[in-house]
Amino acid sequence: MAVVPTLALERRLLREHALVIACDEVGRGALAGPVAVGAVAADAAFSRRRIPQGLRDSKLIVEPRRADVAERARAWVPAHAVGWASAQEVDDVGIMRALGLAAVRAIEDLAAQGVDVGAAHVILDGNYDYITPVAAVARSVQPIVKADRDCASASAASVIAKVARDDHMTALDEHAPVYRWARNKGYASAEHRAAIECHGLSTHHRASWAIAAAPTLF
Repeated sequence: MAVVPTLALERRLLREHALVIACDEVGRGALAGPVAVGAVAADAAFSRRRIPQGLRDSKLIVEPRRADVAERARAWVPAHAVGWASAQEVDDVGIMRALGLAAVRAIEDLAAQGVDVGAAHVILDGNYDYITPVAAVARSVQPIVKADRDCASASAASVIAKVARDDHMTALDEHAPVYRWARNKGYASAEHRAAIECHGLSTHHRASWAIAAAPTLF
């Protein structure tokens, strides 16, 4: 049975901080496309709201239901954003630094929406703080393994980012249909690898990865 996320950690943190921002990434292991980091703001009023039905880590939600769950998550949180780092940036600075850039951009987007990000404690799914090395402003960042599974705000960030990136890859598929990105979302499926072998790389591929030996198509 899937673990149901709660707001227990958020409520505990909000006793010490005016705001919690939860972040989660998608697209880290893909061969093509950007990485995306979802960020949601959680305040004391939010922590008393009922968690939307079906909210889970995005990896635990079947694809036909993700868009609906993401829509409910966006309506539930006080503010949300998705930050991006391109395949070229992954090649230029490496995956961890690219994740940091995407996270910082998501947090900056929240600030542009009027969120007081300076007062926030950031919880980050995973065991590594990839935000601090690239942030121009020092932030309170706490990596938490399985935050996207256990913390409802991180679950919301996860599914919001997942649906946004999937939609982006589906749109890219129209420009390069041979790679079947609408179906594989840029990940290393057999059909994606076969298309790379046959047609070479596009400008949306991460050329510095294991696929670097393939020729460039466009």
